This record gives sequence, structure tokens and C-alpha cells, in this order.
Amino acid sequence: MPKFSYIVKDKNGKTYKEVTDAVSKEALVEKMHKDGYFIVSITEIIAPSAGKKKTGFTRTQKRFSHRPVKLPDLLSFARQLATMLEAGVPLIRSLGVIETQVDSEDLFKIVQRIRGDVEQGTSLSAALAKHPKVFNQFWISLLEVGEASGTIPAILGKLTFYLEQQASFSSSIISGIIYPSILFVVACGAIAFFALFVGPKFEEIFTSMNADLPWITVQLLTIFKFVRNKFFWLLGGFVLFIFLFRRYVRTYQGKMALEKFIFGLPTFGEVFQSIILERFASQMSILIDSGVPILYALDITERLVDNNTCAIVIGKIKDAVKQGELLVSPMERSGFFPSMCIQMIMVGEETGELSKMLKHVAAFYLDNVETFMKRFATIVEPFMLVFMGGVIGIIIVAMFLPMFNIAQLGGGGGG
Repeated sequence: MPKFSYIVKDKNGKTYKEVTDAVSKEALVEKMHKDGYFIVSITEIIAPSAGKKKTGFTRTQKRFSHRPVKLPDLLSFARQLATMLEAGVPLIRSLGVIETQVDSEDLFKIVQRIRGDVEQGTSLSAALAKHPKVFNQFWISLLEVGEASGTIPAILGKLTFYLEQQASFSSSIISGIIYPSILFVVACGAIAFFALFVGPKFEEIFTSMNADLPWITVQLLTIFKFVRNKFFWLLGGFVLFIFLFRRYVRTYQGKMALEKFIFGLPTFGEVFQSIILERFASQMSILIDSGVPILYALDITERLVDNNTCAIVIGKIKDAVKQGELLVSPMERSGFFPSMCIQMIMVGEETGELSKMLKHVAAFYLDNVETFMKRFATIVEPFMLVFMGGVIGIIIVAMFLPMFNIAQLGGGGGG
């Protein structure tokens, strides 16, 4: 009779690791379910001679659409794992199925390692913690709570909902700026094309005719000549500026300076603040709703909010909560959180529904940002079209105006 090594949790979250005989894995799974256990993993103990056979896909057998791990990859991972565990599929088998479905080459390798660690008896949270660049502390903390309470499928369901919101949020921001950005790049490309290829042809024609050029044509040809002669210097300077700027904003001082500048912008500063507040509220909501203690939730959010200004504020809030204060008092003193946000959190603390109110706060700011991005795209589009038309129109007028003058002079001389 085959031997199986299994890890299960009872209703109180206590973990049991045993080895037993069973007719089949399916029979053992059915028995565990009848006994009221949550199955973490069940692994058949195979003899060494039979253990050489590998399962899963190798790199040469499976094709990937991309290499790095993206947000949709993590969303798919969380959704599939939650669905299969909820249906009673053992954890190791679930990971094996997910391994065959991933589109990211890096995530494929990571899931392989996670499955191997779980087979050796490592908990899912500990296995994921070995890959902090992909699974941050937010994932680990939620799964630790799920493992302790025996509610991993429910926790993964909440995590899936959070990732879906973030994916939708990111998509709305990108869609709002991508079209104006495309128009701007096209305008710059048109200017570069005229400067490098069209301008010199017209300059040769005007020089051969010894024509008196209008002021606008002279100025434009001068600009084109400068761009043409210094093109590689300008391109190199632009690339160097981008490189140095990115290095600077990666430093603490640089990031703080950039955040201060963005927060100070009219309208855009408020939208940027709304993005940060949505991130703070949504992370706090799911952490508290999952049973993470509020101090630990603040500590996690402080590290994951990805904004130094907000992280400093959260740190001060965390220190105040340690001293026995409620959330709302240090939030109000910080001056970072708007009145509406403070009032809703105050109601949440008074009614004992803080997680619910934080969820409403996150939804409010998410809706605000999405609405602004839609309006932004609608308003900016005609301005960008006018800008493109104006720039190209000026170039065309400057290039063809001397031709019209020459044609008129020629016509007058013939009369």
C-alpha cells in the first residue's frame, strides 16, 4: 500500500504533519475532508529508483510570452490558487497545475521552487518569503494569517480582489496618459524629420535661388541647422539627463524632492495624493479585515506604500498608536489626510468597522482618480492636436512661403 506524507490544519489552525498508508491519494483526501481538516499538502513517498521521473514542463517544452513577473501574472497566480484550494485540491497539486499555466518565465521558475519547498514540508508563506522581489511582505503577512487560522482560500480571495483593483487602477492611469504621450512623441518625431531630412533640401533650393527669405524661414532654418549639427550631442545629453535624473530620484533625498514638487503642483498634486491615499486605505483595509493586528498592518503599509512622505506620516501614526492613541488623532495632526478621510476613519473606529470604512475610503479615491484621468484624456487630446497642427503648420508655412514669393516675383516680371 502506498505511503503518503501529509500536512493538514484543524479548525483551530493547529498544524499536523504525519505519514500514513492509504489506498490512493484521492482516498486520503476524502478521509481528511470528512475528518474536518484543511489540507495543506499531501505527497506520495516514492522509492528513490522511481523518483528520477520529473514532472512539470522544462524550459524547452514550455513557451513563455514574457520573462519578468508582472501584476497580471500575480493576479492569475492568486486567483487560480484560491479557486483550486477552495475546491479542495491539495496545495502541491494546485502549485503543479499553476506551474503549467504561467506565462512568465521567471514566475515559472519561482513556482517550481515554491512547490519543491512545500513538498519538503515548508509552509506556503515561508516558501513565498524566499522570493521577496516578487512576493512582498503584504503577501507573506496575509498568508501567515491564513495558515494560522486555516483560511488560506479566503485570504487568497481577498488578495485576488485587491490585485484586481490595483490592476484596474493602474490601467485607468495608463490609459489616461498614453494617448497624449503618443501625440507628443509624434509631434517631436515630425519636427526631427523636418530638421534632419526636409529642411536641408529646402535650404539647398533657397541658396541656389539667392532668394531673400522671410524672418520665420530664416529662424526655422537656423534651428534646423543647429539640431542637425548637434543632433548626437543633444541626444546624448537627453539620455544622460534621464540617466542622472533616475539615479537621483532613487536616492532618499531625490525621491523626497520629487514628491515635494509633485505634491505642490495644482490639481496634479491632489491627484497624486489621492493615488497614495487609495494605496494606503486599500492595503490597511485588507490587512485588518484578514486579522492582521493594526500595529503590524501599519508597519507593513509603511514599507509598501512606496512614498517617502506618506511613509514618514505612517511611522508617526504607528508611534502614536503604540502609545495608546486611536488612528484618527495622529492622522489629523499630520495634515496629510483630508477631512473626509479622517471623518470616515473616525466613524469606523467608533463603530468597530474600521476595515469597512477604509474600504470605502479606498473606493472613493479610486473613483476620484479614474474620473480625473478620463477627463484629463478628454481635455488634453484637443490641446495636443492643436499643438501638433500648430507646429507642423508653422514648419510648412516657413518652408513654402519663400516659394510663393519667388513664384509671385516671377509672375510679375513676366507681365
